[in-house]
Amino acid sequence: MAQQSASAAFHSKAHITAIGSYVPEKPITNSDLEKLVDTDHDWIVRRTGIELRHQAAPDQKTSHLAIAAVNDLLRKFPAVGVNGIDAIIVATTTPDMPFPSVASQVQEALGAARCLAFDVSAACAGFISALQIANGLILSGAYRKVLVIGAETLTGITDYTDRSTCILFGDGAGAVLVEAKEQGAFLSSNADTDGSGGMQVYCNADDKIVQNGREVYKWALSTVPDGVRDLLLKAGLTLEDLDWFIPHSANLRMIEAICERLELAPEKALQSVVRNGNTSAASIPLALDAAYVEGKLRSGQLLALYGFGSGLTQSGLLVRWTID
Repeated sequence: MAQQSASAAFHSKAHITAIGSYVPEKPITNSDLEKLVDTDHDWIVRRTGIELRHQAAPDQKTSHLAIAAVNDLLRKFPAVGVNGIDAIIVATTTPDMPFPSVASQVQEALGAARCLAFDVSAACAGFISALQIANGLILSGAYRKVLVIGAETLTGITDYTDRSTCILFGDGAGAVLVEAKEQGAFLSSNADTDGSGGMQVYCNADDKIVQNGREVYKWALSTVPDGVRDLLLKAGLTLEDLDWFIPHSANLRMIEAICERLELAPEKALQSVVRNGNTSAASIPLALDAAYVEGKLRSGQLLALYGFGSGLTQSGLLVRWTID
């Protein structure tokens, strides 16, 4: 673990310096779901925008997806390597088992020596919460390179007899490396939880997702736009300064409605839901990596990342993108 002096700690600030992702090979199409429940492709697209999602193979666990996302990051950024990674945080609600953590399994696979490793359970807000924790670790001066991963195997806890929820969920993982630099790129953050609405999205005794979609939709529309405005206000910026909005990809129609409430052009929203479904903690890094690969992200652009979901929990982060 890298130890820093007090003066060095004061100057250590967070940047995202590398990114990768992974989705399993097996697709679940809307036509596949038509064979399981009373639904059809047009109905699903009209209500959610989802055309496809992916399912982990029987021998694939969340840790395998997380490791594959990190390997993709290392492939795209070969100069990174694993030397010097001193913390690994995995955001997930679908760990392989209650313990050991998925993060510890990623650590073993990478061979990152003397490395802090732990999981964060904050559902669809988990990836942003993990980034906020990584920022705190770096600001402390005790950590220099933090691997942050969002990984889920939600198809394993999806009730394929429930027409309202089985159309939504997919599996996937995304990873970013957060490093200490002299000039910070994490500009502002916020977080909020309303536990009174926690049972609007939960995992029942049969280990299946139960969701009151209508209530979650209403909550997101009434809270997320103000949360995004708060991020910008804290940084002394406005919506006009924002290059990209990256919300949790729960539902394309929800993202469009949030943009309308924000008076933000929907073209400024990056999403992963159309081709991957709702992947909870993995949805934001999947959207980020897709945009990076497509050449949409440019160094210097201003990004508002915003996760929200079960808890009811939300967390936001305003970031200056620094990867060319």
